[in-house]
Amino acid sequence: QVQLVESGGGLVQAGGSLRLSCAASGSIFRPKAMSWYRQVPGKQRELVAAITSAGSTNYADSVKDRFTILRDNAKNTVYLQMNSLKPEDTAVYYCNGLIGVVPKTYWGQGTQVTVSS
Repeated sequence: QVQLVESGGGLVQAGGSLRLSCAASGSIFRPKAMSWYRQVPGKQRELVAAITSAGSTNYADSVKDRFTILRDNAKNTVYLQMNSLKPEDTAVYYCNGLIGVVPKTYWGQGTQVTVSS
């Protein structure tokens, strides 16, 4: 069984930085893809950044050049480095993993990021 645990969220002023982490446990094989989503109450969950097993990355236009998705395969951990944060980035951030021989999607519990003006 796979478990994803996020950490690193918090309160930060606009222009500041945060580094989110997502630690995966229980998996045997390297994930096919890991990604970060975020969700604001009343809005649909949206993809922020993704990284494939081959190392390819993809970012939402709204965070491109500000956020970076990183991975440490030895630690089974994926990170989201968030720089130049804006109040519009305020959301609950969720880690997502596509994992398994027969791939299945797993979600973390979410971590709150609040960016003040």
